[in-house]
Amino acid sequence: MQHPTVTVALPKFKMEETMDLNDILKSMGVETMFSQKADFSGISNVPLVVSKVVQKAFVEVNEKGTEAAAATGMAFMLMCAPMKPPPEEMFIADHPFIFFITHMLHNTPMFFGRYSAPS
Repeated sequence: MQHPTVTVALPKFKMEETMDLNDILKSMGVETMFSQKADFSGISNVPLVVSKVVQKAFVEVNEKGTEAAAATGMAFMLMCAPMKPPPEEMFIADHPFIFFITHMLHNTPMFFGRYSAPS
């Protein structure tokens, strides 16, 4: 089975998000580091307690941020009647969509987001 060639057109966009993780961590049971029971003696001689945990993410998609690579490979199979080329399809992201940026080696999501409209 041949897969179609898909041309993808994405809008340029930039996203930045800052999230306070204190409540999220506490709801997951990570509470000691925020309290007087915290023990950071391995990194400091003075008693420490965590006051704030913040996560910031930034994603920008534009023509400069796209890298392209070309590779050629061959697969062999028994000779048969010529196959017609796969259809070419077009995907134009001119509507809200979600995106994932994944780690190439492990195929795990590193970032994900939702694009809804130009800012």
